[in-house]
Amino acid sequence: MQVVIHAGSHETEEDRLLKTLLQNKEAAGKRGTAVPGPGKYRYLLGDCVDAMLDGRRPVQDSGILWDGILEQEQANRVILSNPHFMGAPRNAVGSHGFYPEAEMRLGALQQLFPDDELEIQIGLRDPGSFLPALLRGLQPQRSEQILRECELQELRWSNLLLRLRTALPDVPITVWFYEEMPLIWADILRSLLGFEPGERLIGGMDLLAVIMSGEGMQRLRAYLHEHREMSEEQKHRVIGAFLDKYAIEDAIEEEVDLPGWTDMLIEQLSVQYDADLDQIAAIPGVTILSA
Repeated sequence: MQVVIHAGSHETEEDRLLKTLLQNKEAAGKRGTAVPGPGKYRYLLGDCVDAMLDGRRPVQDSGILWDGILEQEQANRVILSNPHFMGAPRNAVGSHGFYPEAEMRLGALQQLFPDDELEIQIGLRDPGSFLPALLRGLQPQRSEQILRECELQELRWSNLLLRLRTALPDVPITVWFYEEMPLIWADILRSLLGFEPGERLIGGMDLLAVIMSGEGMQRLRAYLHEHREMSEEQKHRVIGAFLDKYAIEDAIEEEVDLPGWTDMLIEQLSVQYDADLDQIAAIPGVTILSA
């Protein structure tokens, strides 16, 4: 069975993405893809992974785990979504980069399902906005510790992906970038669900509806309806043009309020991130969803 591990990252619309996946549960099921609710596996798999990392054997074998996750559902592909798969938010940034526990935790998941084909899908985000968004949800003491200990020049997603490639060389990895998600939201959903490019799905504009005015959404839907022959690349350009005109400024502006963080530092992190995208594109076995 194909097992799609949607591993976050945190602060990349992961909850909204799961909700939209669940809206497509019925259509996916007809194609043999299961989208179980998170209550069926998040705590269960988390306990199993923790047991393995502590040197204990999980109580359940893979057959029992699948019985609990899928119940009576038959599937040849299953989507498991949890932003904590690579680590809890408080452990998302270490002294040497992103998600220091990622390869151990995802490796433990692979061991839980030795007879299945795993695939990892991850959303990435500019460190200059990722770190402030992440730290807002943590206890002040832990936030201060992360800011004190982390080396900002080490915050490269390519380092994480290279570690995963080394630890899990046979597991395909698909990534996308948070900044492009409004343009490629439907593409991300199709990638997770295993749908064909351009195939209809529910909620393909859910993220756009949050950041674009009602008038803009109405005009965009009408335009796309009138030009149904467009390619996906052309749709991305059209959506980008409508966003430029109809975006809700308060919904897309991000306030950064971290001690010592200046506009110059944030710009430097963005430049570093842009350069890192080229490094990611060169990693074998990594597929990029991009506009």
